[in-house]
Amino acid sequence: MDFGIVISVLSLIVAAVVGFTNVKRNQSADNRQAAAEMTTVIVKLEAINTSVTEIKADVRNQRADMQELRDKVITVEQSCKAAHHRIDLIERKE
Repeated sequence: MDFGIVISVLSLIVAAVVGFTNVKRNQSADNRQAAAEMTTVIVKLEAINTSVTEIKADVRNQRADMQELRDKVITVEQSCKAAHHRIDLIERKE
């Protein structure tokens, strides 16, 4: 065999091994980067979930406050109606 062919074959084998090693290393780095990005996304989603939960609680409190105000307005309207009725009675007596 020719010495040049042996060197070419050995160079091809070394290049293939180095290429395979680089592919594995790059794949490992990509996996680590993907895991870091996924962790970031999960953390942000958890923060959004917490915010949504707080907003829901605030909305429930606002609904309760609105219902309380409606009840108070109804009471005031009834009181006002009774007061007008009494005023009308007083005016008729005079």
